[in-house]
Amino acid sequence: MTWSPAYIPDLAGRSMIVTGANSGIGLEAAKVLAARGAAVTLAVRDAGRGAGAAEQVRAVAPDSQVEVAALDLADLASIAQFAEQWKKAHPEGLDVLVNNAGVMAIPRRETVDGFEMQFGTNHLGHFALTGRLVEAVKPDGRVVTVSSGAHRFGSMNFADLQSAEHYSKWRVYGQSKLANVLFSLELHRRAQAADVPLRSIAVHPGYANTNLQSVGPQMSGNRVGVAAMAVVNRLLAQPAEAGAWPTLMGATDPSVPSGVFLGPTQWRGQRGAPGLETPSQAARDPQSAAQLWQASEELTGVSFPW
Repeated sequence: MTWSPAYIPDLAGRSMIVTGANSGIGLEAAKVLAARGAAVTLAVRDAGRGAGAAEQVRAVAPDSQVEVAALDLADLASIAQFAEQWKKAHPEGLDVLVNNAGVMAIPRRETVDGFEMQFGTNHLGHFALTGRLVEAVKPDGRVVTVSSGAHRFGSMNFADLQSAEHYSKWRVYGQSKLANVLFSLELHRRAQAADVPLRSIAVHPGYANTNLQSVGPQMSGNRVGVAAMAVVNRLLAQPAEAGAWPTLMGATDPSVPSGVFLGPTQWRGQRGAPGLETPSQAARDPQSAAQLWQASEELTGVSFPW
């Protein structure tokens, strides 16, 4: 079977959160999930852009249940506030959490809590969010964490997780995306060990045409880089809609088990229909995953209930 959104079942009665859903893959995934009947929360940093995204969702799914909620993954206080407010507003619980938001190859910045921005947003923010929401996840609910093919060149520098001694924007991005896969697989292992019926699934979009690639050059004031990235995207990237397919498969396909990695199956994993992939050897190292988990708990102050 070649998977496509046509295989998504009716999602009526299911509640889902998609982080970074104001644009790109997150927005495209939210459109499809809402159109299939899910109640979708667009968890976004910019409320204005979130409202615009909600209108785009309603344009394709007029009867959809879509709401916008403020969430800044670079601020642990914002994460805690979002989680508490969402749980109070949705006592029925959560079916799917899509950890999608991220930043890529930006100049060195720090989060509100002093973490390096890429590691802090892409990994630590989602670690803390998942930890604060996991008790609300319904039996057989899912946590889908969006990584990248860049995890293959990533390595964990546990001696300098915040890249304070040396900062290379692409190396640090690769580390943050490797952390996403390590986290997803370790969440699977810990849920299994605790006999918690939760599916933890890692995905990557391949090379998709989104605004993610242009943020780094924009922040650096590199207009040539912005223009060059736009050209490359038009020539080589698949549309953002297709880039969302692995996320959608992970969030909805009944046959997808916990503890797997999904991505495009063509053009060396850069485009095409999604399917099972094997993550890098570094991503499959349980000792590294356990070390990352412990460091993440210490840094965020968030512990999982098991």
